[in-house]
Amino acid sequence: MYRFLLSRQWVTLTLLALVLIPVMIKLGFWQLHRHESKVAQNTLIADNLQAKPLPVQDLTSPGHTVPEADYWRRVTATGTYDPAHEVVVRRRTSNDGEVGYHVLIPLVLRDGRAVIVNRGWIPSNGDQRAFPKIPATPKGVVTVTGLLQGDETTAASGIKDVSGLPPRQVMLINSKQQERLTGLRVLGGYIAQTAPVPHGGSPEQIHDPDHSSIGPHMAYAVQWWLFVAGVPVGWVVLVRREKRDRQAAAAESAPEQAPATPAAV
Repeated sequence: MYRFLLSRQWVTLTLLALVLIPVMIKLGFWQLHRHESKVAQNTLIADNLQAKPLPVQDLTSPGHTVPEADYWRRVTATGTYDPAHEVVVRRRTSNDGEVGYHVLIPLVLRDGRAVIVNRGWIPSNGDQRAFPKIPATPKGVVTVTGLLQGDETTAASGIKDVSGLPPRQVMLINSKQQERLTGLRVLGGYIAQTAPVPHGGSPEQIHDPDHSSIGPHMAYAVQWWLFVAGVPVGWVVLVRREKRDRQAAAAESAPEQAPATPAAV
């Protein structure tokens, strides 16, 4: 009755179904883990944004790699800006998605060490070979508040560290790179400035990271697992349909029996 299941077509279909089930289960758990990671990241961001600001020296030092647990921590730093070593980061977007530059400058602390401050975003002047016009840097002793961030790398960000750029232009925000360029002892990571707000609103300060959206990953996980349940159900439906079609074809092709004739007396 079910000998057709041994045909090449049905063996292939059955093997394909058996392969799809564990693959889709794994894809469902992958999406679940992405959901859990997103929830954990949102919790970390929310907690760090709400925490009391700490002096940046309490969380990092020269050569230090900022751990992810300290990302988005509100920190403060007091010192004087070093405009001679101010640079711009190419191909950065504003809060509205417009392409321009981020402005980086060392803030020299009272102990002689420095921390890199991302002052914010400025628009491009249309000539990528020329150094853009930057709003004046505050003079004298200043206190900056901002979000602590880890050093950018090509591996983590996907941004290629292009060589041969015009003077005072870089691709990555990296304290080690800035230490080589400035000759200062630079604290690991950098500060994305949130206060004080610059006069005239430029550079445009970077918004706090979004920590309200969890994305569609849980819905995708449930979707994959529904597909898992659908595979055996679909297989059974196809088997029954095949059996029914074969039985109908056999009935149509069977020869009709001639009526029996009465025996002679």
